[in-house]
Amino acid sequence: MSKNAPGGQPDMNALLKQAQKMQEQLMAARAEAETQEVEGQAGGGMVKVRITGGMEFQGVTIDPSVVDPDDVSMLEDLVLAAVRDAVTKAGQISEQAMGGLDLGGLGSGLFGG
Repeated sequence: MSKNAPGGQPDMNALLKQAQKMQEQLMAARAEAETQEVEGQAGGGMVKVRITGGMEFQGVTIDPSVVDPDDVSMLEDLVLAAVRDAVTKAGQISEQAMGGLDLGGLGSGLFGG
């Protein structure tokens, strides 16, 4: 429930304070998510890619058994699949971090709730 100024209008100072708090929470959640590391895999773990929530690639591990000079395209496909898996997981970190924010009364103050 937000405070109302005279005339039934939302108190703009209170809304601005809530917006500032939400922005600080957003920045903290984003910073934390960017440092978390996830691993994408393909081929049952034969190819692994490590990436942070900030989309910074940390490393690639390839099991030597999948390195076949006569079938380079298979290795390329595995690396691509592992990268996609890692990017998906990194995106999930960001979504989870943003989804946990408490908007407080800001949403109801802005949307008449």
